[in-house]
Amino acid sequence: MATGHTSALMALRDPDIRLMLRVRDDDTQAFSELVSRYQNRLVGVLTHVVGNSQEAEDLAQEVFLRVYRNRKKYTPKAKFSTWLFTIANNLALNALRDRGRKPAIALDTSESGPLGPRPAERFVQDHGVTPSFGLRQAELAERIRAALDTLNDRQKLAVILNKFEDMNYAEIAEVMGLTAKAVKSLLSRARSHLRDVLSGYVYMDGNAPQNTPNLPLEESSGEKEDDI
Repeated sequence: MATGHTSALMALRDPDIRLMLRVRDDDTQAFSELVSRYQNRLVGVLTHVVGNSQEAEDLAQEVFLRVYRNRKKYTPKAKFSTWLFTIANNLALNALRDRGRKPAIALDTSESGPLGPRPAERFVQDHGVTPSFGLRQAELAERIRAALDTLNDRQKLAVILNKFEDMNYAEIAEVMGLTAKAVKSLLSRARSHLRDVLSGYVYMDGNAPQNTPNLPLEESSGEKEDDI
């Protein structure tokens, strides 16, 4: 199938690809719309990856700068979001290597900041997680952030992309340069670990926890096929 025909079919299914094709044709309004759609999401994910909100904002700007600089070379081969987060992941990994894994500044998850709620807060808001033992929502968000930070880097990123960006195994695999099977294994180990770490602190939908809290970490969209 010709490249142009393939691109056209993918653009029909992904409105963000259509925007990026307009960016490729030097449509600055389309680029501004893409930035508006993805800036908060990028900053949220990158904050958890690099552990520093200011660095995450700088990295997000670099992601968009690279997207714009390379717009003429753009050929859609996957969802736009998958391509964008692949760039973000590579930049984040480079940043972590460059700073020699120095301890990051602790985040204050009780404040959303100028770019919207951080992933730990979204975890609480989007999934209806209910605090037990009188924990306030801000305290619960902190518990979840701390729990995510106990995961290794690859597990953390896989969880964030799966639960906050609703990516399936194949999409996460492309972002991280892994196989879908490896991603499934990463997520399984991460879920098990988070259940242990958060046990006794949170439960779902107002129901008291049993032996294992019903956290929003069960396999959901991971098995679905690629839309593209």
